[in-house]
Amino acid sequence: MSRFVHPAGDRHAEMLPHERPPQAPADLNRIDPAIWPRTSTRTDGTLTVGGVDVRDLARDYGTPLYVLDEDDVRSRMRDYATAFAGSDVHYAGKAFLCKELVRWLDDEGLGLDVASGGELAVALSVGFPPERITMHGNNKSVAELARALEAGVGHIVVDSFDEIARLGYLAEQQGKRPKVMIRVTTGVEAHTHEFIATAHDDQKFGLSLNAGTAAEAVHRVLALPQLELVGLHSHIGSQIVDTGGFEVAARRLAALLVQIKDEHGVVLPELDLGGGYGIAYVDGDEAPNIKELADGLREIVTKVCVDAGLPVPRLTVEPGRGIVGPGGITLYEVGTVKDVEGLRTYVSVDGGMSDNIRTALYGAEYTAMLASRESTAEPMLSRLVGKHCESGDIIVRDCHFPADLAPGDLIAVAATGAYCRSLASNYNYLLKPAVVAVSGGAARVIVQGETEDDLLRGQL
Repeated sequence: MSRFVHPAGDRHAEMLPHERPPQAPADLNRIDPAIWPRTSTRTDGTLTVGGVDVRDLARDYGTPLYVLDEDDVRSRMRDYATAFAGSDVHYAGKAFLCKELVRWLDDEGLGLDVASGGELAVALSVGFPPERITMHGNNKSVAELARALEAGVGHIVVDSFDEIARLGYLAEQQGKRPKVMIRVTTGVEAHTHEFIATAHDDQKFGLSLNAGTAAEAVHRVLALPQLELVGLHSHIGSQIVDTGGFEVAARRLAALLVQIKDEHGVVLPELDLGGGYGIAYVDGDEAPNIKELADGLREIVTKVCVDAGLPVPRLTVEPGRGIVGPGGITLYEVGTVKDVEGLRTYVSVDGGMSDNIRTALYGAEYTAMLASRESTAEPMLSRLVGKHCESGDIIVRDCHFPADLAPGDLIAVAATGAYCRSLASNYNYLLKPAVVAVSGGAARVIVQGETEDDLLRGQL
């Protein structure tokens, strides 16, 4: 079977540099340790993760399949805990959450952020300590706030004036005095996609520092004796690799702490600087050095507070993607390989935008490789696509596979541990894949894959 290989002098040579597809890697079989799970290797030519052959995973559990390297994820939990020693590390559950992952968090001593009543239910179902849970959300319902109060979550981050009044009423009804933080939009311009930038004023999250609504929120919370204001919260966005934005936000929040002390005589003991730390998805990506980031944030907050005669608040950070993203891969089986002469080869697999919406949603980039065998064939410019009835059903826009790729081969996509299963859908009535954890040469299901009965349940 012939395969189109991106030739010199074709239409791509006339493109602007940022429009050109990436150059083919020197070795299509190489596993880049900056991108793939920490236990990844090739054994007799086949990709193995956690000591388990991907062919065995596909045979036993089917494809598409989410695979999570338990050792990788746990080691990153420990990396954050070590770098931010003396501070609190709360995993952002929206990245990916299931009962087993909550158990890992408990084992490693981390806290947990939840953004809905459903996420809270997952944590409580396995007995996670509620005092180590922070409740987030820009539009928490009365039922969600009531459930959080009943459970005794450690912190509730308020996001609007309406929510302050709502929470105050519920706290009085239940005879509770929850610890409250105010989410502040600091005006920091995060260098990321507009859909995942969350600290500029023109968006739905938080209360504006620049417009004065954050200061007014402080006044309103302090006026309610049934609420205990303990700190400020900020989150500037997601998949951020330039640490300068975090430092600017930390400086502005620390300055607001000083303002609160001067105006109200109140010293807030906590400061939550959020998460959003990026990871490497493709060659050339650089993830932040977590130790350097931790040291830099501490230094800034300490300096501003000491200069103002304030005690240094206890810091909290909220990594999600940085913990679970690199340890996950998705396995697919190739179904069709279609050459479009003069352009590229379209490689269609048995999943797509229902199991990974990020490329279609905001142009995310990924690294993919032939996983079930090695090949010395020349590289073939490709686009990895799914089986949905959408031309935007793209998993990897530009990648290279060996020119002998054929139906039945297994493709692995790296760094899919975050925001793939949690954003999955049943578009075209495809089944959501299982999640399998691998470690020490063994695999086990931690989230069952859906069946057709699951799809039809509830339909009348």
